Amino acid sequence: MTLKELEPKLLALTPAEKTQVIQLLAQSLSDTWQGIEKTPGVCGGDARIAGTRIPIWSLIESRRLGITEAQLLDDYPHLTAADLVNAWAYAEANPDEIEAAIKKNEEA
Repeated sequence: MTLKELEPKLLALTPAEKTQVIQLLAQSLSDTWQGIEKTPGVCGGDARIAGTRIPIWSLIESRRLGITEAQLLDDYPHLTAADLVNAWAYAEANPDEIEAAIKKNEEA
């Protein structure tokens, strides 16, 4: 999608949605993500929920398989709704990284 195609969609957003877009863009530029960590040697160095061994790609794959956020929160009681929001935002901003991690782990 080009900026020219994206511009009318951005302008149509509510003020709250525009704020979220700005935050997402700022995070992607700084490459720091609240609640997301990457540590060599932990989860293969993949992005994960901070303080856990739950990789973002795993949450994305679970969602694709039809597992709801409520189910994820039940399955991982130490996760919060904010953790999932951070994971979805990270995945949306880094789709190539997430797809590569999913593919790598399917082959393993």
